[in-house]
Amino acid sequence: MDTLKQLLAQDMAAVDAVIRTRLHSEVVLVNQIGEYIVNSGGKRLRPALVLLSAQAFGYRGTYQHDLAAVVEFIHTATLLHDDVVDESDLRRGRETANALFGNAASVLVGDFLYSRAFQMMVDVGDMRVMQTLADATNVIAEGEVLQLLNCHDAEVDVPTYMRVIHCKTAKLFEAAMRIGALLGKASAADEAAASLYGMHLGTAFQLIDDVLDYSADETQTGKHLGDDLAEGKPTLPLIYAMQHGSQQQADVVREAIEQGDVSKFSAVLTIIKETGALDYTRQQALREAEAACAALAHLPASSHKQCLLDLAHFAATRQY
Repeated sequence: MDTLKQLLAQDMAAVDAVIRTRLHSEVVLVNQIGEYIVNSGGKRLRPALVLLSAQAFGYRGTYQHDLAAVVEFIHTATLLHDDVVDESDLRRGRETANALFGNAASVLVGDFLYSRAFQMMVDVGDMRVMQTLADATNVIAEGEVLQLLNCHDAEVDVPTYMRVIHCKTAKLFEAAMRIGALLGKASAADEAAASLYGMHLGTAFQLIDDVLDYSADETQTGKHLGDDLAEGKPTLPLIYAMQHGSQQQADVVREAIEQGDVSKFSAVLTIIKETGALDYTRQQALREAEAACAALAHLPASSHKQCLLDLAHFAATRQY
């Protein structure tokens, strides 16, 4: 991450300037909430992917900054909406916007960010870029609805779980890489390779997110442990534990998912550890990271390519 920050320092400063400018609204509450969520930290991986992809494919213009900001706005809008749906009160170590400003304001400012993102896409004037981001936004919404339908359903299997994370998380990583390739006028094969990298990277990232919900240091992640269990989300560690534990262990996990019973967190965590579910999920994340790197194998060597390879390793091994 330090290498990433150093390599992209000037570009990310330009992206931040775009974000501040385009966040502006005559409605004071929009400015307050927008500034609060955008400036609350975060890794900024998705806008960084736009920059890395564009520059890896030879682009040196300024549209990369605008589109990186667009991707960050779309991501921020999903966070605002997610926290309302999940009734979350903590993100990145701070109160969520809905906890501070209320659900209605958070939803509406999320809508503002979506619509501002589409205004900015139009300014770029590239139909392929607009199509990529419009399609991604639609798929993300479908993924969120699918996840909602899966909550408290202990019968969710691995393919269904993977479909959710491909839609709700990996799709925006994929889109960020694709639009960078489009800016760089990459070949169809290179565009497909960039997209594949993004999909595998985003999948690895979400798999580790699901591991961290049962193993992280809250001061590092800025989120409560056990949030997924409280929301009844059947993530891969839980699915694996039910499939590979004893009948008694499976029943405990099943009941915790169906009831969203966070009081069973300690018992569920013991079962997850005893069945090796966290190690298994980490292994799957590493496989996704390896697939991401393999997708870029034919790309010429550059500092930007190396950073993408390092980023895949980080996504699968991170502790926060």
